Amino acid sequence: MFPWSYLTLFLLIAAQVNKAQRCAEFTDLNLGHAFLGTSVKVRLLLYTRENSTCATLLSHSNLSACPQLNLSRPTTFIIHGYRPTGSPPVWVHDLTDLVLARKDVNVIVVDWNHGAANVNYLKVVENTKKAGANITAFIEKMQEHGGSPSSIHMIGVSLGAHISGFVGANLNGSIGRISALDPAGPQFTGTGPEDRLDPTDAEFVDVLHTDMDALGYREPLGHIDFYANGGADQPGCPKTIFSGTSYFKCDHQRSVGLYLGSLNHTCASRAFPCSSNTDFLDGKCLSCDQFGAAGCPVFGYDVTQWKSILLKLGQTKTFFTTNAESPYCITGYQVDVMIWNMEPRQGYITIKLHYNGTEAVANIDHKSSEFKKNKETRLFAQFDKDVEQVEKVSVKFSTGKPFQPKYKLRILRIRLTHLELQATALCRYDVTLEENSDVTFRPIPCEESNF
Repeated sequence: MFPWSYLTLFLLIAAQVNKAQRCAEFTDLNLGHAFLGTSVKVRLLLYTRENSTCATLLSHSNLSACPQLNLSRPTTFIIHGYRPTGSPPVWVHDLTDLVLARKDVNVIVVDWNHGAANVNYLKVVENTKKAGANITAFIEKMQEHGGSPSSIHMIGVSLGAHISGFVGANLNGSIGRISALDPAGPQFTGTGPEDRLDPTDAEFVDVLHTDMDALGYREPLGHIDFYANGGADQPGCPKTIFSGTSYFKCDHQRSVGLYLGSLNHTCASRAFPCSSNTDFLDGKCLSCDQFGAAGCPVFGYDVTQWKSILLKLGQTKTFFTTNAESPYCITGYQVDVMIWNMEPRQGYITIKLHYNGTEAVANIDHKSSEFKKNKETRLFAQFDKDVEQVEKVSVKFSTGKPFQPKYKLRILRIRLTHLELQATALCRYDVTLEENSDVTFRPIPCEESNF
């Protein structure tokens, strides 16, 4: 029996070694490669539900050599961006797994680390069109074997978003969908459509902006453009350079985190069409009538449910707000306040919703709101979580001026309307708020006859 145990161990080790030899891995480079510079070399790593943990390296010229590539299935390409240190993207396996969990597709991870790893960013930008040409040639091979460009979804991150656009343009916009996650801004801002992503590059182009004031692109690029938290500074990201490299990349990388959240069903972020983030936060853009019964689009993987109407609308610019961590989604309420103070009041409102020990908080503090007697002031309250049912509500008023006399806000009526459940508006009548003090009450269903 003793020799057999050694044989078993040997066979197990041999199996693991054989598997390691068969599984293609993403190219792992280092800072040395980046300093020396790398030229473009594109490797295509195939994952399917049958080999979800073990990639197959695809041949650019001989598709029949890889029977795992089933062209009767849709295909999703995942394309990374700039890799200044040469390391593989930490998110690529999570994104692959979640896409495969959602749909039976071919997932092709485009590994262009040779070409993306270079301290000279300008050289990497030059390499994007070369990478795009390489991927285009591969898709043309897919077409020769019966594959359809309309069944292709390209998910491009940063520079990968523009590479997706180049591929789409090379194929005359026949690609089914491009999802662009914070498309790169430097060297692309101000260029023409032929040198960047644009809506004609695919049948449907959806774009997320999270760092438009630094590494990302500011202007709309797709049929629908989502601006998370205004599109620039993301909650929870460092505000000073003393935080190290995270200060530079956190906002940019948040785009991937938000997209992963849309894939794993943790929550849904409703996005509202608006001309600016200021108007959005002021509650001026809460109507979703133009989208019919489906309501305003939900950010992320499932936005194709709104594809037909978005194509008719042309370019739609939308805004949504998130939490600092997963689950990122917030819960929106329209809040209407009418006071009976003789003099106008200026200040900020904090609202808490209570249910069964759970507390959801919304700080309406992006600017000071103005309240006037017998005039309804509309606010947009964005709560950090949803509550199953509202048992109690706490409201606090503050002027934000600690060294001035404290004021009271005499509320004639406050009405809270859940934006997803508009038939369940809750009200409270005749309540006085002492500045900086929470007032808690049980709301009742609103009755217009009371006014």
